[in-house]
Amino acid sequence: MSVSDADMVRAWTHVLTLSNLKAGDTVTLLTSADTHPQTLQTAWIAAGMMGAVVNRLDLPPMNAEFAHSRDSLAYLGTTPLTGNRAAIAALKESDIVLDLMTLLFSPEQAEILESGTRILLAVEPPEVLVRLLPSLEDKARVGEAAALLAGAKEMTVTSAAGTELRLPLGEFPAIQEYGFVDEPGRWDHWPSGFGLTFPNEGKAEGRVVLERGDILLPMKSYVADRIEMIVEKGYVTAITGGMDADLLNDYMEVFDDPEAYAVSHIGWGLQKRARWSTLGLYDRENTIGMDARAFAGNFLFSMGPNNEGGGSRTTACHIDIPMRNCTVRLDDREVVRAGRLLEEEPVA
Repeated sequence: MSVSDADMVRAWTHVLTLSNLKAGDTVTLLTSADTHPQTLQTAWIAAGMMGAVVNRLDLPPMNAEFAHSRDSLAYLGTTPLTGNRAAIAALKESDIVLDLMTLLFSPEQAEILESGTRILLAVEPPEVLVRLLPSLEDKARVGEAAALLAGAKEMTVTSAAGTELRLPLGEFPAIQEYGFVDEPGRWDHWPSGFGLTFPNEGKAEGRVVLERGDILLPMKSYVADRIEMIVEKGYVTAITGGMDADLLNDYMEVFDDPEAYAVSHIGWGLQKRARWSTLGLYDRENTIGMDARAFAGNFLFSMGPNNEGGGSRTTACHIDIPMRNCTVRLDDREVVRAGRLLEEEPVA
């Protein structure tokens, strides 16, 4: 169902209030050809009503000759900010940048954040943004998960399907995504709701078995037949199975980059209003799949870059795989059991 402009203005006002926007702050709306017009219009109105100085920086789309789809995460190559010092300077002078085009995994984003500017990404359809409006409770839940991650030396992931994955931790920080930017230099994504980190470089080992109903992103498809991945020294060294494995292999081979197969961020979903089933209700080009990434109790396994966590690895290929029915342990403590957050376990 469509969302009214009034509901979107209220949603933006809520998120900007949580992001500590004050009268007189400078807000820059970063847009491109695929920016949703209602998201743009209502962000402008909400920020203006709160007394912000509002600018719009509109940049041309990039990478059309390489990307496999219109999904902004299907190719993480150069961005419209690459070499664009004037645009970067404008963004660094802003208090908050509302990223309505997607700058993820770019060195330019890291440079802007280092200046103290906050960046909030918001590219899902308006009805997803309104339904998954962030809250202080989301922040608290994600903060608890991040604290557990920060104190752990190892994550292990198992499943009845056959996943047995060992992920040594400690080299990279725990990262919180709860949907608003309330501190200088903070990046976040509305909607979200998960804790994540990156395994120690070259140390992930084991096997990942994808079962029916697990999700491949950016393909935005549910796995129909089993896929098995072998992980050795931090890289996926084999992807086998039926048609779904063939499709994944074909997609990744086009990038011709060994770093595409490195284990990237790992974590679990904490957003109780996000649903595993939502992806089946949208045309593929109308969403980037944040319900899938955030639904409570998933294990989110990914391949590709680690520069978002402070690492040096970059690659244009990034695969996110939200998995169901996994058990996730941090050292000897279970945080997810068979796809269920332990806090959701019924009392005996």
